[in-house]
Amino acid sequence: MMQVSVEDIQQNLLVYLQRVEAGETLVIVRAGQPVVEMKPVKTGAASLRPFGLCAGEFAVPEDFDAPLPEDLLQAFEGL
Repeated sequence: MMQVSVEDIQQNLLVYLQRVEAGETLVIVRAGQPVVEMKPVKTGAASLRPFGLCAGEFAVPEDFDAPLPEDLLQAFEGL
């Protein structure tokens, strides 16, 4: 993992983007403190979550879409 200052990123953005695209992870620092971690985005089918990942982990109650109680509804609406 490479540390790069904000100033370096501003001056050489394309160079650092190419490094990230090649698989490198960068930590951008400001005044010596880490601010951002920049890493490649995983793409393709491998990054998709499989269907049924949480099967059997929880049950949806029969009344999950029932209207909210009046006091809770008013709280959401700020009344």
